[in-house]
Amino acid sequence: MSRLFGTDGVRGLANGLLTAELALQLAQAAAVVLGHARNTAGTRPRAVVARDPRASGEFIGAAVEAGLASSGIDVYDAGVLPTPAAAYLVADLDADFGVMISASHNPAPDNGIKFFARGGQKLPDDVENAIEEQMGKEAFRPVGGEVGRIQRFSDAEDRYIVHLLGTLPHRLDGLKVVLDCAHGAASGCSPQVFKDAGADVVVIGAEPDGLNINDGVGSTHLGPLKSAVLAHGADLGIAHDGDADRCLAVDHEGNEVDGDEIMAILAVALKASGKLKDDVLVATVMSNLGLKIALRDAGISLRETGVGDRYVLEEMRDGGFNLGGEQSGHVIFADHATTGDGVLTGLQLAAQVALTGRPLKELAKVMTKLPQVLINVKGVDRTRVNGDEAVAAAVATAEAELGETGRVLLRPSGTEPVVRVMVEAADQATAQDVAERLAQVVRTELALALVAD
Repeated sequence: MSRLFGTDGVRGLANGLLTAELALQLAQAAAVVLGHARNTAGTRPRAVVARDPRASGEFIGAAVEAGLASSGIDVYDAGVLPTPAAAYLVADLDADFGVMISASHNPAPDNGIKFFARGGQKLPDDVENAIEEQMGKEAFRPVGGEVGRIQRFSDAEDRYIVHLLGTLPHRLDGLKVVLDCAHGAASGCSPQVFKDAGADVVVIGAEPDGLNINDGVGSTHLGPLKSAVLAHGADLGIAHDGDADRCLAVDHEGNEVDGDEIMAILAVALKASGKLKDDVLVATVMSNLGLKIALRDAGISLRETGVGDRYVLEEMRDGGFNLGGEQSGHVIFADHATTGDGVLTGLQLAAQVALTGRPLKELAKVMTKLPQVLINVKGVDRTRVNGDEAVAAAVATAEAELGETGRVLLRPSGTEPVVRVMVEAADQATAQDVAERLAQVVRTELALALVAD
């Protein structure tokens, strides 16, 4: 049987892969592994449960809470809240663990279940494996007064908002901000916290009906946000995804400001205030080379990781660094959060505009993005990409041609017969030319090698 947990919890089509029965079993297993096995306080273990507003989250959440309570876990139902809010509340309540029910930026028919350990930390692979193993065993079923109780976590949103406001280096008075909440989990709390911080707020994409999450709005569809910023003469716009662990932005002219540019702005600001740990930013290998150049010019080191926020988090924890993230807008402030937080990121970005008095467009000039071309080469043996001599020679030739003004990255897909060829260069034409040449080498060499077997 293939591994149930993916890179970000258990995710799939609701009532397809992700059924109420599976949710119940997952919760019962997590109750043992994250609750009873780790609880040393002598009290009944406690768990925080939150969800995004997908319709399927209602029955999946009910199944999760039933599984937890039937296994002797006291459940605090936080209702609809962002993923980072769930992680924060686990730590704030000193709960044993937490559960977030969401499929993030996926369309409404999908859903997912993600667990947080004590302190709001993401689970390492070995703990996820232990939960899967526990699912094959008989569930723990206490009786009488030993069963868990379910109660509404009535002040969950207020706690999260107070926490966010406490992180601000400067209020947002005088700023007009457009928020696109993707009809998702931040539809209530994000507009409220920006208003409490002093901003004049225009809200779009904040009318969730259970079926419209991420539908033409949010961080994966920036068109409506750009239009709203221009129509309202706003200073900037902030876009969340369905569970609000990401943030992308647009400036007052409607230009996109991606995760790399956001990290550059915030890293430089933290360094200037003496708050960037060891003057290091952690990002993945997919971040634009322009980010590395901008950081170097600012006296900041870039630590690169594999693709995925879990690898960024691991590097941050191992090195004690306090800022990291991804080009997608998944930014982690370790001083304030244990995972990416799109509302927190948006607040910090807006605070820099207010603090400096400079438009976001000007702040984003700290980094110059190099043109980037990505070609997915399909139908090849992805397992050979790192060992084929002809491919390695072509990459070396391309790197010598680009010099310090560009770079090459070849990544095999984790699940498909695809190799992703990414090239950055000083100009678009060069990037396109080099990428196409490399893609042809990959297509020819790896296909031939595959046939030879």
